[in-house]
Amino acid sequence: MDKPEDEWITPMKPRDKLLWCAGKLINGDRQGEYGPPVENHKRIAKIWSAITGVDYAPETVAAMMIGLKLARLGERTDHMDSWVDIAGYAALGWEMHESQEGARGQKKNMA
Repeated sequence: MDKPEDEWITPMKPRDKLLWCAGKLINGDRQGEYGPPVENHKRIAKIWSAITGVDYAPETVAAMMIGLKLARLGERTDHMDSWVDIAGYAALGWEMHESQEGARGQKKNMA
């Protein structure tokens, strides 16, 4: 991944670098590897549902993936990739939630 400092003249704070890296991943590399986030999270939800017998919404998958990353950070807090992934899952989870809320609102307005 390119260094984000290359795009700006002023040095970045660590939090800015982390959020920049998360944005670059969820808007580029990861989407290219796994497809659109909502579709990937729906696939994960179906697999988890088949295993557990519990239905999961795509945004719940994102929240549970944050939990996985937190468990990994419990062993090693110096692993930046886990911090970046948490920020990415949070952004995607919120986006999926908002898109579901919009869809629910449209359905209510149509009734």
